[in-house]
Amino acid sequence: MTEANSSSTERIREKKRVFLAREQRIIDAALELFIDQRIDSVTVSKIASRAGIGKGTVYKHFLTKNEILMRIMLDYEKQLSTNLAAGIRKAEAGAPGAAARAYFESRLARPELDRLVQQLEVRLADAQDVAVQLEELHRTRRSNEASLSQMLTKQIERGVLEDVPTHYHYLACWALAQGAVELCFNKSWNYRLDTEKLMEFITGIGMTMGNTGQYRADRGDPSDD
Repeated sequence: MTEANSSSTERIREKKRVFLAREQRIIDAALELFIDQRIDSVTVSKIASRAGIGKGTVYKHFLTKNEILMRIMLDYEKQLSTNLAAGIRKAEAGAPGAAARAYFESRLARPELDRLVQQLEVRLADAQDVAVQLEELHRTRRSNEASLSQMLTKQIERGVLEDVPTHYHYLACWALAQGAVELCFNKSWNYRLDTEKLMEFITGIGMTMGNTGQYRADRGDPSDD
């Protein structure tokens, strides 16, 4: 490669680095605003101002506000998936509760972000301008479900977990995490100062939930034995 070509390649790389860094700044600014304010009250102008750039520059990265919202959702889902995949690998290597821990820690680390993502999903469910990204989100989730089902099947076969359909296990985890997130925003209970320790306690419960011996198929009282 000639010196001129090398210099040109470096300039292209630097432009791309600057572009991606600015795009992340937009997302970070938008996320702060969406968590602090109502979604409808946050405009592209506000996002641009918080990011310290012009409104027109935002549109070089995202054509619509919905695309910004969708990017926040995808980034969140990808990080959860990365953590969950690591947990599944640990579970398959002999740490049964690792996948559940990864899931709960991902969702409960920032309950305000988890709740925002849920609100965004409802809002964007029928948005045509982000239909392709929504399908990407759903593919990611289906892939996660398939990986979880495979791992859970192995744990059921080994007698670690109750022998019920695999979706019972991961939907039970979803329900517990969902309740934990809502708890953080419940006006009757969110005055407490031990939220972090409470989330750790709930995570501990989630890690052992569904273990063999916890469920009676005949719905009888275990004390009857």
